[in-house]
Amino acid sequence: MESRYQRSQAAEEVLFDCATSGPQQHRFEGPLLREVVLDAHPLFDVRRRKDRSRFVLAVSGGDGHRTVLAWAEIDADFGDAPVLLATRLDGRDVDTAGSRLVVPVDRCGARYVSAITHVWVGGWPVPA
Repeated sequence: MESRYQRSQAAEEVLFDCATSGPQQHRFEGPLLREVVLDAHPLFDVRRRKDRSRFVLAVSGGDGHRTVLAWAEIDADFGDAPVLLATRLDGRDVDTAGSRLVVPVDRCGARYVSAITHVWVGGWPVPA
């Protein structure tokens, strides 16, 4: 049986232009991060824009790399950035360690996290 994420794959052509390695183009495929998070039923009212706009996501990778995104960056009513949990890179499966966070709107891939181990969603301010 096909999972929902196999049916709703997105693809993005990404051009990295980092100072250290020069321009590189890649094609990433995988589910949109917002779809995966919404399927997990986050603790905000998806009908209330102002409630959604105060939430953040923290993503951790197997190598210890971490990054954050604002929910508003990926929400279709705000930034609508096509952030992926990529399972394929240039037509090949990513390594067996896990999906890769891909932020196509970033010029350089500093927020790309490999071998994702954890995605945390929470509101600001954080409760004491």
